[in-house]
Amino acid sequence: MTNSPGTESAPGTESAAASSSEPQDRLAQAVRAAERALIEFEIAVETFRVEVENFSRLHHQKLGPMYARLDELDALIAEAVAAKSGSREDIARAWEARALVMPMPGVEELFDGLLGSDGVRPQEDPNPPRRVRPGKEAQRLYRELVRKAHPDLAQDEAEVERRSEFIARVNEAYTYADEQRLRELAEEWEAGPVPEEAQPSEAEVLYARLEWLAQRKEQLAVLAAELENSAIAQMMKLSPDDPDGLLNEIAENLLNQVANREARLAELVRSAQGPA
Repeated sequence: MTNSPGTESAPGTESAAASSSEPQDRLAQAVRAAERALIEFEIAVETFRVEVENFSRLHHQKLGPMYARLDELDALIAEAVAAKSGSREDIARAWEARALVMPMPGVEELFDGLLGSDGVRPQEDPNPPRRVRPGKEAQRLYRELVRKAHPDLAQDEAEVERRSEFIARVNEAYTYADEQRLRELAEEWEAGPVPEEAQPSEAEVLYARLEWLAQRKEQLAVLAAELENSAIAQMMKLSPDDPDGLLNEIAENLLNQVANREARLAELVRSAQGPA
């Protein structure tokens, strides 16, 4: 059977079309790979940010009053020493120590029962702070949600906005380690419209997409470096597997320092009062 006139393809046309599409296909694959890599990087940065933020909150809640008490005791000791010696050097040191202390009306209220006649003492907290890190299940739910709903997977403006709003709620739930809320968000996403995967068709659009992905990665790298170099992150490195235990160890050390300073202050007061 012979081909009808006008239906026969020119020699080499199909092979030429296939070969011309190969570079664009490879570029599209590179874009999709870069998108996946960026999302994984953003997950890692956000996870670390939550860890640093939670550790910083716990550090402030647990240790802040102890540091404040130490500063106050240092000022009181310096003032007692200056009152006893009367030297200009001791008076200057007392002024410097007092200048470092913020006004602290109601120290007992600040310590919330930890301050007694025998100094600062540990007390069971009926409402202990949350764990430093979200649980394994919360981490799993968070990663799955971000991989599915991340706005970088969409290019339509309305879809990007919808995903951004959803991911903001996901991040909030993860920040507070709210496992139940993450499950509810997962159900919400599954019940919603199935997002269409972006399929750029022009090489110019693909190149612009790659450029944007590279810029976004650079921004995340800057944020990651700032987190990594922060004082809280450096402290977390001292005990990466048990940050709660590290805080407890620091708290115990601070309590000992408070006790030593209170003993020193009591000694100075007795000395100033003279023999009974």
